Amino acid sequence: MPHYRSIVILTGAGLSAESGLSTFRDANGIWAKYDWRDVATPQGFEKNPALVHEFYNMRRRAHAGVKPNAAHLALGRLSREHEAATIVTQNVDCLHEAAGTARLIHMHGEAMKSLCAHCDDRQPWTGDMSATTVCSTCGKAGGMRPDVVWFGEMPYHMETIGKLLLACDLFLSIGTSGHVYPAAGFVAAAADAGAHTVELNLEPSQGASLFAEAIYGPATEVVPAYVERLLAGEA
Repeated sequence: MPHYRSIVILTGAGLSAESGLSTFRDANGIWAKYDWRDVATPQGFEKNPALVHEFYNMRRRAHAGVKPNAAHLALGRLSREHEAATIVTQNVDCLHEAAGTARLIHMHGEAMKSLCAHCDDRQPWTGDMSATTVCSTCGKAGGMRPDVVWFGEMPYHMETIGKLLLACDLFLSIGTSGHVYPAAGFVAAAADAGAHTVELNLEPSQGASLFAEAIYGPATEVVPAYVERLLAGEA
């Protein structure tokens, strides 16, 4: 068994890329096709809710039928076999759940859930949504949106994440670009608390120099191999 007491694993879009979901910042990523200011900000939603709903309806359809890959499955195994391994994901897909993850925090929300701006009710949501969609809880229309954190909004569960980072002795970052804060600052927080820090990525992230150790390659190769070593007490 691993000799680490408490493990925090940060995951990003690169983890789900091999399942067929687009990343955001690559040359052919989502932000190369859409302006994030138009579809991922409160201001964009206020200006053109139809465009924002069209964007997230498309993304929900893209998620349908997508399966967790070997990296998701390895992390799910780690979370089940290590009693203090928590995954903090920036991803809004549900592939960690499908991989049987035991302890999971969605810091950027979930595309397959709805949020009502009128009553703050959250519900599972798999179909399309529009400006005329009625909230099943309060009965009002015009306030339904995907339960995702947009640019300019506070990520979810930050107090809990902060406590986990202070307590962990191993911090893994997988499939992240290192561009988006506050997640990009997690490695420094964990290192300051004395944790060993490891980057598992396709290529060096923006914050690669902050990690004590790095392994680069496809997530479906490097993540299962690292988890195997970790559970065997060899990492």
